Amino acid sequence: MMKKFLITVTLLSSLGLAALAQQQNAPASAAAAPAATEARANTHDVPGFTERHPRYQIRPGDAFDLNFEFSPELNQSILVQPDGYIPLREAGDVYVTGLTVPELTERVKQAYGKILHDPVVTVVLRDFDKPFFIANGQLARPGKYELRSDTTLTQAIAIAGGFTQASKHSQVVLYRKVSPEMYEAKLIDVKKMMAKHDLREDEHLRSGDMIFVPQNVISKIQKFLPVPVVSSAMNPSSF
Repeated sequence: MMKKFLITVTLLSSLGLAALAQQQNAPASAAAAPAATEARANTHDVPGFTERHPRYQIRPGDAFDLNFEFSPELNQSILVQPDGYIPLREAGDVYVTGLTVPELTERVKQAYGKILHDPVVTVVLRDFDKPFFIANGQLARPGKYELRSDTTLTQAIAIAGGFTQASKHSQVVLYRKVSPEMYEAKLIDVKKMMAKHDLREDEHLRSGDMIFVPQNVISKIQKFLPVPVVSSAMNPSSF
């Protein structure tokens, strides 16, 4: 009888300790789930690192050649339609806007994989939207310029003819597209950079960047300032 009593007490004690441990661990688990969810959500809020030299993305109006190594009868010249699709011979229409050349190559391979075994294809761009930057505001020659090589902000300003007397060198704005619907604006103190001979903040431009040089305060109010009048006594025509 005593033996049965001891076994029962031991069993109840074990069950009680297990229930207590489960109760203590439950809040921690419940708290961990929202924390994990919040952590996953926050990963989308943290901006990712942008590429220094991003690959060119296919746009409507671009033209390229498709060359099939083992199926030359499928070689063709392609023009990207205004809606972003391309018509592939014997493979139908494929959407390609926004793809890089390697991604485009893979997309074409997938399309032809339905009729060819392991297709080998090469994409050669023929005509495309050339990289550019726009210089606007108080510059000697504002306009749109081709971005032919690695160009910094100060170099782009020089290409656009440099500052004018009305330029506000300390508040040059660099507008950059970060998504199809959003631009970021960065304020750059070019005057300070040049005065300190420190070009570490001299941004490297990307295609589509726009530089805006605002007007300084002096030039804004200069037209309202009185113009000095030369005295007739000092006017050579009076002699």
